[in-house]
Amino acid sequence: MARPTAVAALSAGAVEYRFERRGDGVVVILHGGHMHAGLAVGEAVFIEADHSVLVVSRPGYGQTSLTAGPGPEKFAESILELWQHLGITRVAAVVGVSAGGPYATALAACSPDLVERVILQASVGSLPWPGRLARLVARSVFSPVTERRTWAMVRQLMRRVPVLGLKALLGGLSTSSSKEVLADVSAEHRADLIELFSRMRSQTGFRNDLEVLDQHREEIAAQPALIIHSRRDGSVPFRHAETLHEALPQSSLLETSAEHHLIWFTSDWPRVEKHIREFLASGTAKVG
Repeated sequence: MARPTAVAALSAGAVEYRFERRGDGVVVILHGGHMHAGLAVGEAVFIEADHSVLVVSRPGYGQTSLTAGPGPEKFAESILELWQHLGITRVAAVVGVSAGGPYATALAACSPDLVERVILQASVGSLPWPGRLARLVARSVFSPVTERRTWAMVRQLMRRVPVLGLKALLGGLSTSSSKEVLADVSAEHRADLIELFSRMRSQTGFRNDLEVLDQHREEIAAQPALIIHSRRDGSVPFRHAETLHEALPQSSLLETSAEHHLIWFTSDWPRVEKHIREFLASGTAKVG
């Protein structure tokens, strides 16, 4: 799951990225909270479609400087400069995951001649996010004093009592009980989730998300957009997907039966991958 990354020294600050070159088409991935460009998650569907994959760490995550953003509109300028640095002149799709969604739509909106499509996975929309209680807890758990300690505790849990750790973390990412959620997670997906949670870090990125996403306005991307979301998502409510679908003029909303927020590690992901492949091939999505 962990891959080597590179860092580009751009005008506004450093930007960490991982560029895996394959076919001519390029898919740009902007992950959500607690993730960085070195984590290879949810990419197989694009690789199998023979696309090159560019994963970019958002401001405050990995080695990306906060000055390269910190918000979606400003960071879009840094990504455009990164594309020039890498010689990218056309992007088949920009993928925004969770808190990376507003960054993806901002990037598509400011570069309509470069970006062909938008894919939003369990994405934050223009509604307030997260809820008041979750925000208060996050400010405490991921403060400059506690963030490193928090993730060290998570790694200990995953190493010593992984079932308890998965219950604790997945329970907060689903509207169902932690017991119900874990019962639906296969042994393979459990192993993947244990590794993912063990490699996550927030650094200053999640605190930045709490500030800038509370103030951002939704950018209207005119490109065809595929919005993927679950009603059982306990991190980003389904209403975010509905408001995105209402706001983006060429969007289709694909409802997944995923048991939790991390939709790649669920039994419905193969069906979702099929829709993504069709969307990449045609620019439109047949949802149903």
